Amino acid sequence: MRSTALFKTLVFTLALTASPLVLANNPVAVDAGSFAAQRASIEKGLADGKTYAELSSTERGEVRQSLDEMAALLEGGKTPEALPAEDKVRLYNAQETVNNLLTQASSDSRMVCTRQAPTGSQRKVTTCTTVAERTRRRDDDQDRLKRVQRGIGPIGN
Repeated sequence: MRSTALFKTLVFTLALTASPLVLANNPVAVDAGSFAAQRASIEKGLADGKTYAELSSTERGEVRQSLDEMAALLEGGKTPEALPAEDKVRLYNAQETVNNLLTQASSDSRMVCTRQAPTGSQRKVTTCTTVAERTRRRDDDQDRLKRVQRGIGPIGN
């Protein structure tokens, strides 16, 4: 009885903390019925090349592996409440992996626009890039600067 109350409290807490996650602000559901629909939606998003474009192939593999593990645990219409304690932990760990990776991809895919005048011009130009593109460009620019400062080669190399 006590473990059931603890489990319900855990599920409620996870639901509250996971509410701002991806998939239209819904975390990956862990009951068999809604999980199947969400899994199909996630797989479609992974396959289209646009929805989760910021995920690396390794991260995509992690998401698919976690979804497979969740599906195996919920196989046969099982509910999280019906699972042994060890399987519940595996289920929620897999759920957290999926939610964290997809949330990060969602925030990296967010478009940020700036309006600035380029050097040597008075005319402002609007430039829109994703957070991930801005991060990649910043990292590349820092690497080039370090190479030039060390005398390794010109900027274009």
